[in-house]
Amino acid sequence: MTFVRQLQALQPHSRLCVGLDPEPSKLPGAWAGDASRFFDFCAAIVDSTKDLVCAFKPQIAYFAAHRAEDQLERLISHIHAVAPGVPVILDAKRGDIGSTAEQYAREAFVRYGADAVTLSPFMGFDSVEPYLAYEGKGAILLCRTSNKGGDDWQMQRLADVPGQPRLFEHLARLAETQWNRNGQLGLVVGATYPGEIARVRELAPTLPLLVPGVGAQGGDAAAVVQAAGRAAPLVVNSSRAVLYASSGADFAERARAVAEATRLSLA
Repeated sequence: MTFVRQLQALQPHSRLCVGLDPEPSKLPGAWAGDASRFFDFCAAIVDSTKDLVCAFKPQIAYFAAHRAEDQLERLISHIHAVAPGVPVILDAKRGDIGSTAEQYAREAFVRYGADAVTLSPFMGFDSVEPYLAYEGKGAILLCRTSNKGGDDWQMQRLADVPGQPRLFEHLARLAETQWNRNGQLGLVVGATYPGEIARVRELAPTLPLLVPGVGAQGGDAAAVVQAAGRAAPLVVNSSRAVLYASSGADFAERARAVAEATRLSLA
């Protein structure tokens, strides 16, 4: 099943994505400070929430910074084994062209076995195209991010494009139309800008939207759902609020409780 069809199949049940961003200092109990326990921690989170989510999103930097790429490989394999219908989005935000992009695509889809990957489209379509050679896999493009510096580029108007759209608007339109050759693209839009989520949905009515920022980052779940609508897949990510709901032995149980509450708020 393709990435987009996986999302479509799960949407009636859940719009929640759990981000897997392990930090050694925040691991529970005796695991605190020990990066060798990343797999154990994240696998426990997966096992406790797998029936509540529409996706899992491991962030590659959290693993690579601690030489834990082998644990990331094991984790994604574990997700596929225990939750075979739930797609894995590798949050890597890659952005390069030519043979380098081909290697990044191989890393995401062959080495790690991810179902989709996040990309920075700043270098244009030829930095995205190598990922689309993997049939059924997803490429989710940064469009309107919630960080303060996102305004530096994303909100600027393009004088050479008819109507002078903002950069994020132009990207959304391209992703919906001429770039989306095989129905593999999605867009990242931050939860803290519901008005701009609505604008992206207007310009890209069929694309999956990955929306980070609900939970610890302050995004409002109800506002996100209202802005994005229900016609196309909506994937709302929560990481820290779920992962670190407890620092004790009950961390997986508490993670499940937060995930269930978040899932219901997105219904």
